Amino acid sequence: MNSRSSQTDPLTVDNTGFLLDRLGVDCAPLQFLRELTQNAIEAIGRTPEKQGHIIWDVDWIEYDLRGVCKLCITDDGDGMTGSEMAKHINSLSSSRSTQSFQGNFGVGAKIAAATRNHAGLVYLSWKDGRGSMIHLWRDPTNGAYGLRRLRDAEGAYGGYGEVEDTVRPDLIREHGTRVTLMGMEPDANTMAAPDGTASPSRWIAKYLNSRYLRFPGGVTIRAREGWDHPREDKDRNLLREIEGQEAYLRKHARASGQVRLSDATVHWWVLKDESALTQNSGYVESSGHVAALYQDELYELASARKGWARLQQFGVIFGQKFVVLYVEPDVTDASRLMPNTARTQLLIAGESLPWTDWAAEFREKMPEEIQTLIDEIAARGSEDDHSKSIRDRLKNMLDLFKVSRYRQTPEGRLKIAEPQQNAGGVPVSEGKRGGRGGGGTRDSKTGPVGGAYSVFLKQDGIAGAQVKPDPFPKVQWVSVEDGTREPEDLDDRAARYLVEQHLLIVNADFRGFTDMRKHWEDRYAKDMNVGRATFRATIKSEVHNWYEQALVETVIGLQALRGGRQWDESQLATALSEEALTAVVMQRYHPYNSVSRGLGTKLKSLKDDGPPRRALEAQGT
Repeated sequence: MNSRSSQTDPLTVDNTGFLLDRLGVDCAPLQFLRELTQNAIEAIGRTPEKQGHIIWDVDWIEYDLRGVCKLCITDDGDGMTGSEMAKHINSLSSSRSTQSFQGNFGVGAKIAAATRNHAGLVYLSWKDGRGSMIHLWRDPTNGAYGLRRLRDAEGAYGGYGEVEDTVRPDLIREHGTRVTLMGMEPDANTMAAPDGTASPSRWIAKYLNSRYLRFPGGVTIRAREGWDHPREDKDRNLLREIEGQEAYLRKHARASGQVRLSDATVHWWVLKDESALTQNSGYVESSGHVAALYQDELYELASARKGWARLQQFGVIFGQKFVVLYVEPDVTDASRLMPNTARTQLLIAGESLPWTDWAAEFREKMPEEIQTLIDEIAARGSEDDHSKSIRDRLKNMLDLFKVSRYRQTPEGRLKIAEPQQNAGGVPVSEGKRGGRGGGGTRDSKTGPVGGAYSVFLKQDGIAGAQVKPDPFPKVQWVSVEDGTREPEDLDDRAARYLVEQHLLIVNADFRGFTDMRKHWEDRYAKDMNVGRATFRATIKSEVHNWYEQALVETVIGLQALRGGRQWDESQLATALSEEALTAVVMQRYHPYNSVSRGLGTKLKSLKDDGPPRRALEAQGT
């Protein structure tokens, strides 16, 4: 035979059950909602009208006959015959849509849904008015996934069978499909949200709205909520329309626009300060967040605490709950942009998205409307500026921090690694160079890296020269009280360091700080004859001053470790994490004594003469 295919034995897959279970682990818990919804959208797109409906609902036949709530999805797309279902559903990488790396893989629902429904997915589909059924399940006897054999009217067994027209959903006329999720056990309630799911009463709407920016024109999607109330209670047991995030953002934004980056476009919205920010959170992502946008779908969405931290990385230091950013990467042959197999992440040339690079470029092109919002909220802060006093205390000992760095310059005689903003670079090779200008890393026990070939290593890097950058980070204190911090952001954490901006954000509400302030307020309260507000402000300023210095010193000191053999960037990030910075301010003895000395001086001027003054002076010495 001359066929090229005859020269190869095709690769086969052994133990597909294990393979699917392993791939299913990589899927997000609610990923199956996306996969089955997308299948339904594509089925509608194959109809002549390209218009239709999708409904996530209780399978009322299962409920009426067996008394169990089963989740199902119904569409009036093109439908499938029994043999078509057996072919496409029972083959791991088979799809009715055109397969591509960027589009449909043919594995999504099988991985995301089947692995979470061992009792099965029951497909009912009509085509040309004729209905068929298959039952995809995980065989409990051997762990294999496949079609459960059905017995027809003549007693024969097969992968599919015809169904009576009495079970055809009202939505379906001549063509359409229903998929019922049976769960891990036959009697499982699959309408109940999986453990830990946000908005458990509206979990389907919340997930789909926050997964899609928009749906194709002509496609209407609804989802049941309040199913545990009587069906007659139309106020609570109802089908809610799902439109995607764009419809909400368009309605509730006070400003919006786009920022063009070198390899992406940032779509931004500034939300109105209104009750919708919290009241609508049950079915849509209603307050500030960040996501990547691809083919009208949202990936890697970060909201609440994680999202606000990312917004700060993008330069939105204040007002994060009002700002939404969707970054849409450019699609080019070079970028090879595509989702991973589980569709939980976007990849560019097989690598994770360059969030840090996007954030840096966006900060340089910050929209005026967002900057105005930041400035408005920043003006609410009432924190004293402690930077001068901290600089004065540390200026004579900066040599102990070893903060010399190197900057890029064409005339530089040194080769430095890529410099980081505000931190400078580090030399490619410090110490003696080897022979011909190579100079590998040497260890007294193991010798140079590469042995004799270390002398042939090229000194890659950027031309640079030694400089003395400002080692002091900028500091912003934030608080829920003055509106500069959202309640969940930095909750019970002392501080966050944004390395790209060389910025420390310090949480004034952290209990380590508030406990220390309360201690001194209680201690001096009986001795003070001045307004309590003035007295408290003085104590607050002094406490914050010394804790701010501890955090600033930590950031400065850790810069000296950058570029060391034992400290890579991930380890430095750990040392500068919110948890590590919180540990820095958990000491008590030294801050206590420093605050005591400072208050002993500053509160003297707030007191009247007499015995209370002498008591205060005694406490402060």
